[in-house]
Amino acid sequence: MSFFDDLAARIDEVDSVVSVGLDADLDRLPGFLDDHDMPRWAFNRRIIDATHEHAACYKPNAAFYEDAEGWRSLRETVAYAHGKGVPVLLDAKRGDIGNTARQYAEILDEVDAITVNPYMGQDSLQPFLERPEKGIFVLCRTSNPGGADLQGLELTSGEPLYQRVAALAELWNEHDNVGLVVGATAPEELEELRESVPEIPFLVPGVGAQGGDAEAAIEHGLTTWNGQDVGVVNSSRGIIFAGEEVGRNTVSGPSDGMDTPEEAYFAAAGEAAKNLKKRLNRHR
Repeated sequence: MSFFDDLAARIDEVDSVVSVGLDADLDRLPGFLDDHDMPRWAFNRRIIDATHEHAACYKPNAAFYEDAEGWRSLRETVAYAHGKGVPVLLDAKRGDIGNTARQYAEILDEVDAITVNPYMGQDSLQPFLERPEKGIFVLCRTSNPGGADLQGLELTSGEPLYQRVAALAELWNEHDNVGLVVGATAPEELEELRESVPEIPFLVPGVGAQGGDAEAAIEHGLTTWNGQDVGVVNSSRGIIFAGEEVGRNTVSGPSDGMDTPEEAYFAAAGEAAKNLKKRLNRHR
């Protein structure tokens, strides 16, 4: 089965298109974690325990794991998510040529999908594209404010660059394994891209802390795959650090049967994932 077959089945199973971004920022991890040698793994394990019932996939960002302990934590995280039946999409934004691209693509032996940067053209993505069982999400119209600096530039043909990227992605989609990254913070462009590539699945970031348009993310972000919804809407900080506010308002230690601060912290992440699922499902 392909990644998108698995993703569609997972979405149907949990009735959710929520992607939980596992951006385990060491500067924001709570101090009560029980594994001081691998704190990112300890954090992610508890987040997965709290959110997996509401997660269509997990999306760790490679930037938060690029050291020796981080890579060990990432491998443990991927294995644990798989044990819960949840696919893993690595947000790595890779894109290079020759042997370098082939080396980067080897991470697909461990994860189910990856984000890639199309700036260097098809040959830089070929080692990823030729893995038909894996999902390859091409950066197209990203959710950050500076995304328009290049992505919105008008080509001599009159089309913006992000539209050319979408058209190329459709050409590269020989194995039905290509998706696009299209942010919810640009709803008009999200709609425009869905019209131009109606069958390509989208990864839609920006709905959480970045304040993107949830209704547009569903209306234009999802497509149909063998009769089922496919596509995911990501929230990272808005879910995994939801417990920070709870922690500021919770006294230390249990009281009258209430959760400990640690339990309350991770319960908040689970509640945030559940609430986002409900919010998105209202528009499905």
